[in-house]
Amino acid sequence: MRSLLVAALGLALVSSPVAAEPAWPVAAPESQDVSAEGLAAMDTAVRAGTFQKITSVLIARHGRLVHEVYFDEAGRESRRNTRSVTKTVTAMLVGAAVARGDIASVDAPILPFVADHGPFDNPDPRKAAITVEDLLTMSSLLECDDDNSFSRGNEERMYLIEDWVKFALDLPIRGFPAWIPKPADQPYGRAFSYCTAGVTTLGAVVQAATGEPLQAFAREALFGPLGIEGEQWQTSPTGLAQGGGGLGLRSRDLLTLGQLLLNQGRWDGRQVLPEAFAKAMTAPHSTVDPERGDYGYLVWLPTYQVNGVAHPAWAMAGTGGNKVVIVPDLDTVVVVTTENYNVRNPHGLADALIAGHALAAMK
Repeated sequence: MRSLLVAALGLALVSSPVAAEPAWPVAAPESQDVSAEGLAAMDTAVRAGTFQKITSVLIARHGRLVHEVYFDEAGRESRRNTRSVTKTVTAMLVGAAVARGDIASVDAPILPFVADHGPFDNPDPRKAAITVEDLLTMSSLLECDDDNSFSRGNEERMYLIEDWVKFALDLPIRGFPAWIPKPADQPYGRAFSYCTAGVTTLGAVVQAATGEPLQAFAREALFGPLGIEGEQWQTSPTGLAQGGGGLGLRSRDLLTLGQLLLNQGRWDGRQVLPEAFAKAMTAPHSTVDPERGDYGYLVWLPTYQVNGVAHPAWAMAGTGGNKVVIVPDLDTVVVVTTENYNVRNPHGLADALIAGHALAAMK
């Protein structure tokens, strides 16, 4: 979410008490087959402004922290506004709720969990068929597209409404003109449409299913076991923690979340998320477009070209080029936090830094 809009709307920030950060074993880059010289060149380029306003770069390889540099005065303890990286956290919370039996499966319809926000405008029986997996894959039939300023479901319109869940489910069913393939004609039988309101609603589904405020369940099921403390949630005018964006976490916290996916749900010897769900998160379930490739459960599935070699990756991504990139074949997690909110092609800048420097330093 945009920080200026958040300030204008006066959205609350809910913080958890500050404590120790996740324990990361630290290793020299060369001991993990990472070029120290290459990393030094990366830091020089960042400080020279080649990638605009980068605030931190962290790299873990083989489960060890080999690079951690902060390029702003805030430093290690700063809670970074993760923007839409938060969406992947919400997917993890769905996995935790499924593991507890609070949500039967990803095939569960969402409407029974959020019916108290109704009645809803534009009634349509297809709304009752929307499932948890539809929201996880950005492929519900709601007319919601953050990339289209004309969309009724555009994220910016949601912030003008008090009840964000009602906003989402008041939306009409989207249409498919001749130039847009219908879901049945697309890969995986789904039509991707980037929709923050849908993920906000998914957070409300988790909250209703678990019987706990979303932030309390996150602390119990995810952040506590990972050693993450001091998280800062943004909330809607009705008090719902925003599962769609704006969660404040330290850069090391982000690295831990990336490593959790790389380890298929395990952290420090404990299975925090079910292995099967972690694998499902990083498997393709819908296609964004030919350029950006496939999409998992609120996880992007890009491929990075490094010195002529293709490296399939999993990515948590937010506005400004904030990214947590997991590269399984290199056993690597890269965190890049930025403040590139008003520059051209911020995701391209972050990706150039990741591919051209961070991953290029791997031996």
